[in-house]
Amino acid sequence: MPSDTRKSTAPQRTGGEGPPGAQAPAARGFGRGPFGVLVLIGLIAMLALIFQTVGPPVKEVTWQQFESYYREGLLSEIVLDERAVLARKSAGRAEPADETIQVSVSPTTREAVFAKLDQLTGGNFKEVKGPGVLVQILYSPLVWTILFFVIIWLFIVRGLRGAGGPGGMLGSFGKSRHRVLAKESTGITFADVAGIDDAKDEVGEIVEFLKQPKRFMRLGGRIPRGVLLVGDPGCGKTLLAKAIAGEADVPFFSISGSDFVEMFVGVGASRVRDLFKQAKESAPCIIFLDEIDAVGRRRGGGFTTGGHDEREQTLNAILVEMDGFDSSDQVIVIAATNRPDVLDPALTRPGRFDRQVVVALPDLKGRLEILRVHAKKVKAGPDVDLERIARGTPMFSGAELAAVINEAAIAATLADKDWIEHADLEEARDKVRYGRSRKSRVVEEKERLATAYHEAGHAVLQLLLPNADPLHKVTIIPRGQALGATFSLPEKDRYGYGLKWLQATMRMACGGRIAEQRKTGDVSSGAAADILTLTQMARHMVLEWGMSPRLGFVRYTGVDARESFIAEREYSEETARLIDEEIRRFAAEAWHDAERMITENWEKVEAVAQALLRHETLSAEEVGRLMRGEPLAKPTVSDLLDAESAKSRAGSQQAASRPDDPGLQPGGLVPRPA
Repeated sequence: MPSDTRKSTAPQRTGGEGPPGAQAPAARGFGRGPFGVLVLIGLIAMLALIFQTVGPPVKEVTWQQFESYYREGLLSEIVLDERAVLARKSAGRAEPADETIQVSVSPTTREAVFAKLDQLTGGNFKEVKGPGVLVQILYSPLVWTILFFVIIWLFIVRGLRGAGGPGGMLGSFGKSRHRVLAKESTGITFADVAGIDDAKDEVGEIVEFLKQPKRFMRLGGRIPRGVLLVGDPGCGKTLLAKAIAGEADVPFFSISGSDFVEMFVGVGASRVRDLFKQAKESAPCIIFLDEIDAVGRRRGGGFTTGGHDEREQTLNAILVEMDGFDSSDQVIVIAATNRPDVLDPALTRPGRFDRQVVVALPDLKGRLEILRVHAKKVKAGPDVDLERIARGTPMFSGAELAAVINEAAIAATLADKDWIEHADLEEARDKVRYGRSRKSRVVEEKERLATAYHEAGHAVLQLLLPNADPLHKVTIIPRGQALGATFSLPEKDRYGYGLKWLQATMRMACGGRIAEQRKTGDVSSGAAADILTLTQMARHMVLEWGMSPRLGFVRYTGVDARESFIAEREYSEETARLIDEEIRRFAAEAWHDAERMITENWEKVEAVAQALLRHETLSAEEVGRLMRGEPLAKPTVSDLLDAESAKSRAGSQQAASRPDDPGLQPGGLVPRPA
């Protein structure tokens, strides 16, 4: 499984014209340089003037009304400026509120108004000289309207120029959003990738071709057009691609499938053309398309309204560009997906993606290598057994194994330990796969009793059934959404499912509900996961694996039921009835066999359940001893709690008995000075 031992650095640059490593010119759009600063200052000044000129409403009156108000003693704060005579009018009989009034003055009548105002008020007014020509222009609404449209025009024009390329600012949407990674940028090589040796060898051939193309072309061979990395999530497809960039001393263009699709029609195809154009200019190079199923899904599938499909147009552009490669281009396309079944057949045919590299889940040897790589980053204790952890993590991906090491390191740190112990790794493994244990959750005694017998039923049947996986441990401590759990420890990796193992697992799944029902006389929802496991196995046995004698060696599942809104069914109603009967028959046989075994071994179930109520967690060895009738020399949960309480009380008493004077020491000794 892939593992990363060095931290990745930021990429050199993002997409754009020119060869990799060249400095991209600075964008010359709005908001940069002296122009942007001047425009910003102008906008702030305009807003300040607008808010400054906004004031209370002014009422226009005639000179005769102004004289009448003055003689009535209603006017105050009289001011004469270039445009009007302003005054503050107090509330009168007709107008109950104060207001500001003005008498408009023109430049030709200002002298006459000045004389009349001086005669009326006896010089009791204030004269304000008018603003200059520039200020009058700034106060003009027409000037501000023209200035506003000029700024908008400059913003659009300079923005279009700064976007660059055909189409201006909107044309930038068609630019590829890839990252260019160099060997120094990733910090990852094939030495950091563990657990997927076969996939590493296949992509290693690609690296060798890029390094020495003439060696392969000597016999007439050509470079592969594309390599498709297929595997479950977390298996290390992206990490393997980064290792290719770290090994090959060529430009590495990395982009995600979702980066092609935008809200504008045709943008995805434009970005594809731009990406391949830059790649050909930088050949030899590698293009990495992560999560290609975002744009490479089968055309014409699923629900469509008949309108334009941006995803299909993007896929068509990828197909055309990959066909346009010459043998001398030396451009390799590497794509990654965990859904190869939904990809378009035209994308996966030879000549486009010539190779499909399966990045599978690691086997026992691979898991051990991955754990060793990640364990180098942490401080492990002497009791850590990575081989046992690797054996106890079947079907774990590389990402999950990395999470196990990390969770163990966190748990050891929180417990103030000097290093990671094996118990921390065991707990981390269960936490990653099944969820965090909730020891503080308060469970009612009746529910706790039902859980104990439920898990005891699972554990006893797992030890009794010869074809079931070996038991690892059983617990009634809540973990994740479950109130208890029974853990198995497979002896080997399982890549296929035999009929005997399936039957044993189905019977073990029934044991919990049967034991719980026999003890409490009731059933609960705690068997929901067991019912799901039983039903899924029975359906696969009938529909896909041909294990039903009545239905024969026939597959009844559709090609890809996940891609259509209406489930595909290519069999008759009579066959559907037979399928339902066979599924129920498999489930009923499992139930009856499990019920018989629980009845015959009820004393063993009782012993295990009572021990679970006392100890909460039992190992496989302890369960075996209980089933053989041997006692457990193990402290109960109550004993552990009492010991912890006694230790706390002893510590408190010791602290209280210490003398207050630090200078007095036992035995009359005098403390040494610090």
